[in-house]
Amino acid sequence: MRFLIFALLSSLISVSQSSFDVAVSYFDAKKLNEAKSLFEVYLKSNPNDLKAIEYLGDIAGQLKKWDEAVLYYSKLKTKIPTNADYQYKYGGALGMKAKSVNKMKALGMIDDIEQAFLTAAKLDKRHIDTRWALVMLYLELPGIIGGSEAKAKKYADELLLISRIDGYLAHGYIEIYFKRYKKAEPLYVAAHRLGNSKTTFEKLYDLYLNKLKDKVKAQQLKEEYTK
Repeated sequence: MRFLIFALLSSLISVSQSSFDVAVSYFDAKKLNEAKSLFEVYLKSNPNDLKAIEYLGDIAGQLKKWDEAVLYYSKLKTKIPTNADYQYKYGGALGMKAKSVNKMKALGMIDDIEQAFLTAAKLDKRHIDTRWALVMLYLELPGIIGGSEAKAKKYADELLLISRIDGYLAHGYIEIYFKRYKKAEPLYVAAHRLGNSKTTFEKLYDLYLNKLKDKVKAQQLKEEYTK
């Protein structure tokens, strides 16, 4: 009898795990609705599976269903408040939701968004995405409710210590935000020399072509990169 019970439990666990793996494969293949359905079924039998909850939050985010994303990430950060990724994802989803509602409602969300990002940054001293989020948040917020170039630069400086490429890009992003394109150029050049990646190329190429209107430099950069 004990053997039969054990075999039955093992079979159920195997089937459950198999459905989770299939859901992950759907997610990786960008078949988000199929993955969502499987994860929801899986979660009913495994309500405390944090990874399944996170996947559902990620799917909701990719589908731009911000209320759902906020709900799932809120569950995660409540269960494990010391997880920097959970705090960051919650803040990000809440931030995107704030952009989709009226200004008065969005104002009421700002403190929670900022707190989530600050908490994530404090929990993980090397969390790059959180510091990028803070750079953008403090640039976009009006000064009267906490926006500040100095605050944005503080987190761009922290990025420099973690990843020089991200640090240069972040400082360049700040200069471009304020239309100081010539000041952004050496920063993006430094980032591209270090990274020589698609991202650094695209940032510098766009700066030359669309901001500085320098077609010669844009073409030279393109030729060098394609080689």
